[in-house]
Amino acid sequence: MTAPTMHELPVTEREFSQRFSATRRGARLARHAASNELHLWGVPHGTELAETAALLVAELATNAATHGRVAGRDFELRIRLTATLLRIDVSDARGERRPPDPGHLRPASPLSDSGRGLLLVEALATRWSVLPRDPVGKTLRAELDLPLPLEAAP
Repeated sequence: MTAPTMHELPVTEREFSQRFSATRRGARLARHAASNELHLWGVPHGTELAETAALLVAELATNAATHGRVAGRDFELRIRLTATLLRIDVSDARGERRPPDPGHLRPASPLSDSGRGLLLVEALATRWSVLPRDPVGKTLRAELDLPLPLEAAP
């Protein structure tokens, strides 16, 4: 049986959530898990939406593993798909290490090995934000508006 196409998905929303170790391996696994889940939901591997979502998850998860890491604490990935929106939330335990808000990012030095991840998020996402997380930590959220409601896609 093949995976349903986007226009075969019901209008109801789909949600996936999982915790990963705050390591490079955890960030890589989060990207793979998100890609696989979206594929099961009818967003095939290799499509523009799937590739953009994978890049957003990779950047947010890498930030959580690099800048949001607390010994013994995981980060959480949550993705939600509706007929008009894909929302990606990555939460970590370091609320005091909050990145600049959207629109206030500074370009990385040309010789720097880091500092470009959130610039990619800002360029690719329809919108993104940094939210407090109860009881501790923060959530980085990236959203993609879908061009057509899923039920209306050809």
